[in-house]
Amino acid sequence: MISPARPPARRIAALLTGTLTLVLAATGCGGGTGDGSATGKITSITALDYYTDKAEHAQWDEMLTACGKAAGVRVEQTSVPGASLIPKVLQQASSRTLPDLLMLDNPDMQQIAQTGALTPLDQYGINSGGFAKGILSAGTYKGKVYGLAPTVSTIALIYNKDMLSEAGVAVPRTWDELKAAAAKLTRSGRYGMAVDANATFEGTWQFLPFLWSNGGDEKQLDTPQAAQALQLWVDLVKSGSMSKSVLNWTQADVHDQFIAGKTAMMINGPWRIPALNKAKKLHWGVAPIPVPRTGQTPVTPLGGEVWTVPQSASKARQKKAAQVLACLNDSTNMLTLAKQHFTVPSRSAVASQHAEQVPSMAAFVKSVEAARARTNKLGVKWPKAATGIYTAIQSALTGEQTPEEALRHAQQIAAGN
Repeated sequence: MISPARPPARRIAALLTGTLTLVLAATGCGGGTGDGSATGKITSITALDYYTDKAEHAQWDEMLTACGKAAGVRVEQTSVPGASLIPKVLQQASSRTLPDLLMLDNPDMQQIAQTGALTPLDQYGINSGGFAKGILSAGTYKGKVYGLAPTVSTIALIYNKDMLSEAGVAVPRTWDELKAAAAKLTRSGRYGMAVDANATFEGTWQFLPFLWSNGGDEKQLDTPQAAQALQLWVDLVKSGSMSKSVLNWTQADVHDQFIAGKTAMMINGPWRIPALNKAKKLHWGVAPIPVPRTGQTPVTPLGGEVWTVPQSASKARQKKAAQVLACLNDSTNMLTLAKQHFTVPSRSAVASQHAEQVPSMAAFVKSVEAARARTNKLGVKWPKAATGIYTAIQSALTGEQTPEEALRHAQQIAAGN
């Protein structure tokens, strides 16, 4: 789950280079065949994640401890900064000291699975039923499930109710309505709309709902559908409805602009809800991201982490780790984690229950139903396409290139040219 204390760029923007495959494949980290338990009963296992925020770490420690107890082991949790996780995984793979239970940002999972460092979860009899299709695909590599996410997140349109009411503006549902509403809401000292369009995977993440909902595809970026989506953002900036500063803003910056009353609407995620709730004079609402045409369903990207069981020499330790992983993905624990971290339970039935209990999460729950994993179509090639997309956004919004020109260049980047 993405928290205000940890910018989601650390999870959605971890670009793994080609050395990942080379280093992990060369280590033979999946070569262990021994049981490792000949000296006695397995009483503890290790877990690695990037939940370094004090409160979040404590919450996960409590959940891991409870699930460990149910499996008859103590879980020794280690949390490292997000940017350090993959380097640490590489180092541990090299020394054959991978943890028994490993958390990965969902776009990174396929890159790790490709190396043979992870074990398929079906061999442990773990139940993956009831998961939304997009969520399950985020933990799947070559038809096998290697990781499961207890909860996920996505993005939606967050708006200031008072500002829309005063301007006589309805919550926009389509692109045309969005442009009209943003223009009407813009005035001195305030923009109508704000997004994160910076030159990182975070900028790509925010653009994907516009690209995908218009029928655009990361497999071929230089299409009319992609150009129309990018033109929408260009129009918002050119008209003055959106600040040119979005080129440098992070999602945290966009949130700060919204809290300060400097933008009436923004694209952001549920991890912002705790801070929004603290702003007592702020009356805000959440709606699905506007779509090109009336009646369409927005297609948004999935955020969140999957838990995996790495290869090791001890089959007994793997089995215990799998039991803990299954426990984390139990419906009751999903609901607990979702409430703690303002995320969406990965099982559809549990997500619906969560939406009823926490109304501010309803739009996010609805969006997750049709959400897509970023690696769904390109797999391990996703990072190149993501780089091409945010490069195109920068070029088009600065006026350096037209959307069509920028996306032709983006396709070259995605193709490795």
